[in-house]
Amino acid sequence: MDQSEITHTTRPSSRPAEARLERCVADALRVIAAACDERNAPPVKAARWHLAEIYGATRLSRQRERRSASA
Repeated sequence: MDQSEITHTTRPSSRPAEARLERCVADALRVIAAACDERNAPPVKAARWHLAEIYGATRLSRQRERRSASA
């Protein structure tokens, strides 16, 4: 098979593939934007901050327990 046959057989199918890829990328970007908007919504953001505070306090408490147990 020479180069002209390869180009001829692959080129027509690449346009629909490119269009599908562009749609997939656009869909993914829409989902990411929606997730970012949801994360930054005031109730969600407040809940995330609260959980972060609890997680930090828990880590600090465990660290203190380990230090007192080893001392």
